[in-house]
Amino acid sequence: MNASMGRRYLLAGGLAAAALPRAAGAQAKPIRIGVLTDMVGVYSANTGPGSVAGTKLAIEDFAKLHPEVHVELVSADLQLKPDVAVGIAGDWLDNKGVDLITDVPLSSAAFAIGDMVKAKDKAAIFTGGASADITGRHCGPNHLHWAYDTWSMPHAVVDATVKEGGDTWYFITADYAFGHALESDAASFVTAAGGKVLGEALAPFPGTTDFSSHLVQAKASGAKVIGFANGGGDTVNCIKQSAEFGIQNGGQKIAGLLFLIHDVHGVGLASAKGVLLTEPFYWNMNDGTRAFAKRFGGLMPGNVPGSVHAAQYSAVMHYLKACVAVGPERAKASGRAVIDQMKATPTDDPLFGKGSVRKDGRAIHDMHLFEVKSPEQSKEPWDYYVHKRTVPAAEAFRPIDKGGCSFAQG
Repeated sequence: MNASMGRRYLLAGGLAAAALPRAAGAQAKPIRIGVLTDMVGVYSANTGPGSVAGTKLAIEDFAKLHPEVHVELVSADLQLKPDVAVGIAGDWLDNKGVDLITDVPLSSAAFAIGDMVKAKDKAAIFTGGASADITGRHCGPNHLHWAYDTWSMPHAVVDATVKEGGDTWYFITADYAFGHALESDAASFVTAAGGKVLGEALAPFPGTTDFSSHLVQAKASGAKVIGFANGGGDTVNCIKQSAEFGIQNGGQKIAGLLFLIHDVHGVGLASAKGVLLTEPFYWNMNDGTRAFAKRFGGLMPGNVPGSVHAAQYSAVMHYLKACVAVGPERAKASGRAVIDQMKATPTDDPLFGKGSVRKDGRAIHDMHLFEVKSPEQSKEPWDYYVHKRTVPAAEAFRPIDKGGCSFAQG
């Protein structure tokens, strides 16, 4: 993906030139936001072009409120390679004037970029990377974590599944930082609820598309529940292939521990029906989410926003408002000053509702437990979820004193 610094957006399959509004007398240098995402890999449906679209909508809405503040957007494909992601981020910060890096659906890259923005006093908001360690052992004063993480996503799902009798688990895990964190957090919920973990099968990431050997091990374990500690296309492949192996028909349950609406779409309701999942956002929740989905569909025809796409809108709006509060020139000079302002200001938007940003950088808001509808229950395109319950913000995320963030304890 071309990462030059023109005023460009990546929309539904290509680059389109679009000049952002600029009023006379605006600040000398624009605030530049870089969306570092997965454009074509296994996470592209959940992040990718939709993340750029969500960011674009935030910038458009902000421009209506503050036409005097000039904002530019750049995007690039990290290719699901940590070294590529770090290389792009370094170039953006050192040579291209980028002030905020967002998305980054690769936790190992998020760890490194969090350290980088701290050293350079820039800012990062991670919406695509999921490891709870982003605001745990790898926390820092210059980055935030929005939407979900490996603690919040499996929490409600595991609790509900164990209560329904699924008390023995076997995990199929993406063999890198995100997968290990997701399995570790989910396993802790299993044991805390009185269940038992029988084993795991590690799948190389990226590059694994055939999970047959892993599924054979999981089936042979006799576990009542097989938990997929992966995401995106990997989860889609696991669920499809588990159906081919007759795992569900054999009585074992499956649990997608980070299973998002575009993954459901990839699997299809016939195979995904009845699966429990957690998300912080659903396009069909209320009038505010539906209005956003309609605008999003104008940029991404035939598509709806997922949680990361909505998080891009929510996080970028909160960031830009903080830039105004501290002053655009101060915002460009110090990412930490903007992050501190974001932490000091409650969040409130039509997509995630009321919330806050903790000292460790974790954005706190409600989460929701959903059940995937059957094909017969679905009444319109992307009508996929039955809302089971809301997990209040105070309960939805790992307590700050349990995360190991030395910065938050200091």
